[in-house]
Amino acid sequence: MIAGVLVEISHKNVDRIFEYKVPKELEKDLKIGVRVLVPFGRQTIEGFVLEIKNTKETDKELREVLSVVDQEVVLTDELLALGKEMKEKTLAPLISCYQVMLPKALKAKAGSSVSIRYETIYRLSNVPLEDSYPSKQQEILDYLKEKVSASKKELEGFSPSSLKTLVGKGILLEEKKEKYRMTYQKREASIKTLTDDQKTVVKKVITSTPQNYLLYGVTGSGKTEVYMEIIDYYLKQGKSSIVLVPEISLTPQMIQRFQERFGDKIAAIHSGLNDGEKYDEWRRIVRGEVSIVIGARSAVFAPFSNLGVIIVDEEHSDSYKQSDSLPHYDAREIAKMRGEKHHCSVVFGSATPSLEIMARASKGVVSLLELPHRINGKSLPVVDIVDMNQEMKHVRGHFSKPLMDLIQDRLDKKEQVILLLNRRGYSSFVTCKNCGFTFKCPNCDISLTYHKSSNTLRCHYCGYGEKVYTECPKCKEKSLSNLGVGTQKIEEELQKYFPSARVLRMDYDTTSRKGMHEEIIQSFKEGKYDILLGTQMVAKGLDFANVTLVGVLNADTSLNIPDFRSSEKTFSLLDQVAGRSGRSEKEGRVIIQTFNPDHYAISLTKHHDYPSFYQKEMDIRRRLKYPPYFYLCDIKVKGKDASYTFQEALKIKNSLEKNLPQMILLGPSTAGVFKVNNVYSYHIIIKYKQDGSLYPLLSKVLNHYQSNVKVGIDIDFNPSQIL
Repeated sequence: MIAGVLVEISHKNVDRIFEYKVPKELEKDLKIGVRVLVPFGRQTIEGFVLEIKNTKETDKELREVLSVVDQEVVLTDELLALGKEMKEKTLAPLISCYQVMLPKALKAKAGSSVSIRYETIYRLSNVPLEDSYPSKQQEILDYLKEKVSASKKELEGFSPSSLKTLVGKGILLEEKKEKYRMTYQKREASIKTLTDDQKTVVKKVITSTPQNYLLYGVTGSGKTEVYMEIIDYYLKQGKSSIVLVPEISLTPQMIQRFQERFGDKIAAIHSGLNDGEKYDEWRRIVRGEVSIVIGARSAVFAPFSNLGVIIVDEEHSDSYKQSDSLPHYDAREIAKMRGEKHHCSVVFGSATPSLEIMARASKGVVSLLELPHRINGKSLPVVDIVDMNQEMKHVRGHFSKPLMDLIQDRLDKKEQVILLLNRRGYSSFVTCKNCGFTFKCPNCDISLTYHKSSNTLRCHYCGYGEKVYTECPKCKEKSLSNLGVGTQKIEEELQKYFPSARVLRMDYDTTSRKGMHEEIIQSFKEGKYDILLGTQMVAKGLDFANVTLVGVLNADTSLNIPDFRSSEKTFSLLDQVAGRSGRSEKEGRVIIQTFNPDHYAISLTKHHDYPSFYQKEMDIRRRLKYPPYFYLCDIKVKGKDASYTFQEALKIKNSLEKNLPQMILLGPSTAGVFKVNNVYSYHIIIKYKQDGSLYPLLSKVLNHYQSNVKVGIDIDFNPSQIL
């Protein structure tokens, strides 16, 4: 027997199958999709078995498989095929496509420290019991007669010596039972009656031929209830479901709502879990112990074999695209691929759908479902746009007078406030008022951000940090000034202007510790705080009944990003965060502070006018030849020598231009952040309607540069942003 093995090295030179002999004693354990330990060069590494040839003789001199790592298949036939399709669509190494599907404990990497947890369980044996035992032993026996079995922890209140005696006599059996790190109990919840709009949407999905749907529903229209009703239908048909959410901050609330309805039939997969928890959740899915998986991007790979529906909530979010590492996959596209394989529907939900999916819906490629009203019959919150150009004389810190007045009003009424500031830290940069010197990262082309709590300047790209100086290192004057604003600075101002307010900050710094997302959300929901101040993570999906005011302090931040999607992201962010206000019985208000009140991405949020925004933005995209009218490919050429890297980027662009005359090529141009970790980056952008020979040509480019240690090539099809 010969095994075809894909080894765990993610490099183009070894992106192929290597053959190994299978010793006789291992043949019975070998299956396609399991991990094996093999010799490779001078090292011993793991790999995935992708082929098995039942041949007894071979002319080749092959090395032998050393051991079979897994008893059960890790990569199912579907995931194996999916990985190959991902490789074709992203041009990433095949091993990276498989590794992104798996928890760390199952990735092909030797020496994993993740292990299965066990607990000690005691139960009565079949040994006939006597009429009486010493009192302490009798207490244990009486307890177990009622409980049947109990863990060691449950029996901590009983005599350890009596427990040991009963086990020694064979009256009790002591067993080791696997214990999962995550537990889910069914929660009590009131039964909600669906509106007529919700019932129409549910009926359409469960009675129609499986297809892709866009559920366009205003904020507060009850999309989650629709998801659960659809999932419940398929659950009763014996089918499983995947629910994707874009942000880890949304996961706790979503899990809580699903627990209330489905109890322990759910599992979670997201970056907030540790390696052991992810390993447990994965095995619960494989073993068929759960029917619903909720999680962020990677949850789309949950190894179900009988999917009934895939839900992609807040589908407009660019966090569904993996941009920072290979493969550059889009979970929304993977959801469609799995939907086709399982003949199941995929429901994409949003109050501000991406232009790409709305364009497909308008052409009938995707079926459009709508929820145009809030479930409580209330109107959407009133939005006021404050022109900060006119308001500057009345501003206190970073707060306009209308926002200050409304915050005080809500505090007086014991109602809650959400404030959005799209930047963490204390200030955006520190500069010298005397000579103009600005503190920059020595490794990256970016200013350092000041964090007051640690009194440090940090780079949010490479992690570099340094202590703050008391004087300018260039002119030696004590004239340093903090410019820009971050969440820490706003928190300080809130404490100054509203000293009695209980302020809770939610950003990357306050949520980096495990469990903090859930703790912050729960504390605010329970009314322990009056004001929730945060970055983008407070804008989507969160549902607090007592929030009646939302304030946006700097609506222009995302508009200033040099990216063709900046207007779309701005409108989506503002409309989404506005939807956090007035979700229950109380009326909601929204204040948006801006220096660009007439920009359509801001002005159209006043009336939650997505249709007008869609038409305006589509017209601009058509004229500029951007998605959804054209596809994009971003080729990033990276190297430590800026001049050499640029010359190579120019060669690539010229070569492609000769062979792709029907396509539009732009660049090479410097990346938005030109230098990161002492590596310089140039972009080449390709706009096209049909890919033609694009993929083969780009594959040749990758092959040509795979041995060039001076230059690296990163290719991203349909990037979420170009920076």
